[in-house]
Amino acid sequence: MQVKRFGVSLEEDILKSLDKYVKQKQFPNRSQAIRHLIRKNIVEEQWKGNNIVAGAVVLVYDHHKRELQTKSTRVQHDFHNLILSIQHVHLDHDNCLETIAVKGKAKELIKLANSLIAIKGIKHGKLVMSTII
Repeated sequence: MQVKRFGVSLEEDILKSLDKYVKQKQFPNRSQAIRHLIRKNIVEEQWKGNNIVAGAVVLVYDHHKRELQTKSTRVQHDFHNLILSIQHVHLDHDNCLETIAVKGKAKELIKLANSLIAIKGIKHGKLVMSTII
């Protein structure tokens, strides 16, 4: 991929904010931070447009909660066409972490994630989506 150079004019306060962002996120330079911010914006626009995206649903839960596994499996079967793989990790005696790799239309992934996160006993859940281009 060829890199094109161009100039950007920013107000001083925005430049200071950019430099702070570069330092906080440990980017090697401003260009990398700007690339990241542009890609992030493009991905978020793709979610709104209901494009095909890829991502992961991350869940933390107490595996002792009654019916949680059954309900989670039922939801996963309802959305089987979106699920690529599932990784299950035991964090400690009570808690598990599940990472569900997904691909499909953004609105369907959101619906899947919301259905899983809403299950009683889920301590924390989050959907992370990214473009597939």
